[in-house]
Amino acid sequence: MSPSLQSILGVEAIAAFETPGAVARGLPAAAYTSEAFFRLENERIFSRSWVFAGLAHELARPGDVVPVTVAGKPVLLVRDAEGEVRAFHNVCRHRCLKLVDEPGNAGPAIQCPYHSWTYRLDGALHLAPYFGGRDPRAVPAGFDRAQHGLVPVRLATWHDWIFVNLSGEAPPLDEFVAPLLRHLGGLDLSRMRHVVTVDLGEIAANWKLLMENFIEPYHVPFVHATTTEQPLTDHYTVNEPGCLGCAVDVSSEAKRDDTLSADSRYLTIFPNFSLGVYFPDQVGVHLDVPLAPGLTLQRRAVYSLRPEPHSADEAAQLAALWRDVHVEDQMICERLQEGRESAVAGGGGVLSPVWEDSVRSFQELVLNRLR
Repeated sequence: MSPSLQSILGVEAIAAFETPGAVARGLPAAAYTSEAFFRLENERIFSRSWVFAGLAHELARPGDVVPVTVAGKPVLLVRDAEGEVRAFHNVCRHRCLKLVDEPGNAGPAIQCPYHSWTYRLDGALHLAPYFGGRDPRAVPAGFDRAQHGLVPVRLATWHDWIFVNLSGEAPPLDEFVAPLLRHLGGLDLSRMRHVVTVDLGEIAANWKLLMENFIEPYHVPFVHATTTEQPLTDHYTVNEPGCLGCAVDVSSEAKRDDTLSADSRYLTIFPNFSLGVYFPDQVGVHLDVPLAPGLTLQRRAVYSLRPEPHSADEAAQLAALWRDVHVEDQMICERLQEGRESAVAGGGGVLSPVWEDSVRSFQELVLNRLR
């Protein structure tokens, strides 16, 4: 039986979080540091939701495989022989070995390195050599190959973005993304062309801190003073059911080609999808993979909407710019994580009712999903 939310966070801490007032409290520190809380998130949030898990363009050819982690579980993304992207539990049906450990191309079949059980790209078991004796094709009496293929995971794609749902109970993906679409101003995402992916590695911070940092604009003029020119007063928050974030509208006179100063939307869908739109022609997504209470793997994929492709130099410059911005965020989030080891953080701090109302809604979603 899973521990209760009250036993993890404490009755008083939850009561303080829920006490109404002009200035709300944030989540207690244990929500970011507790192993038990993290396990509960995997069980009740990441197992039951649509989770952003991968990039379709990284599975370009039949046989391409990408291992991912979802809700702490090993999952395998595969491009099958017909060109369809599939997801399976990344576990051999023989002795439950993790089948694929690194991205690559498996060829026409996926073979377990332990005893060479071999699966077709549609997940069907093709060979179980010597399983029934000295004949390499022998199987025990009553053994049905059809019952021992890879176990599928529900998958859906939206443009280049792969989502999986372990429980199979999430609503249709169209319903999931609809609230975000309302904030794109009719932008045609089908025109996107992938430019570059920035691998940011493992960040020593809880996944929620990365999401909260993306959602709120309060930090932008202070943390990103050297990389952006976006006055706080030009920002506003997006705080609606199904879509949380913020945005900035900058006058045409203030826009410059060599900065990130432009009309922008920073939009999220709970739990882990973050989309940045930088009008008129740039889109970026964050792929945040929770690994532990204080550890998250993060990548950023950047796309262009302009008709002409980016040159290699332009792509490199774009990658460098976004890496600089994310390093600034990364350092802040890691210090936020460190701060939660203090007894002072037990009360959760306080949230601006103007600039962090969407953060508050995000935190309420976390607790409500865990109840």
